[in-house]
Amino acid sequence: MTDLFIDTDVIIDFLIDRKPHSREAAVIFTLIEQKKLKGYVSSLTFSNLYYVMRKIESHNKVILKLESLSNMVSILKVEEQTIKNALASGFPDFEDSIQYFCAIDNKRIDIIITRNTKDYRKSNIPVMTPGDYLKSAVS
Repeated sequence: MTDLFIDTDVIIDFLIDRKPHSREAAVIFTLIEQKKLKGYVSSLTFSNLYYVMRKIESHNKVILKLESLSNMVSILKVEEQTIKNALASGFPDFEDSIQYFCAIDNKRIDIIITRNTKDYRKSNIPVMTPGDYLKSAVS
């Protein structure tokens, strides 16, 4: 089974049905629900999701969606060293650097799934968009 670290942008696409990206994100999460893939997110993801989603939905709706997400994926801790590594990394996007080092710390992650592949240029783990991953998984 492939272990995927799912970046926040892909989860937002899925949870708020952000077109045109939601279809591919939904396929990824369907495969996770079917136990064909294993999904991982960082604990940081939940506060980021709440912050973004609360601007367009009620507190209760957001919490329900986050609870559902928490039942689908494994949640990885963001440790002190994760933050220190992110600060020293030189990644162009600090939030993505935290996500990256959280994935690295896990040691089981096969691929990072994000729409912001350019922010992960320094990655030692393969990085793919949801669409590219789905195309590669089918072939």
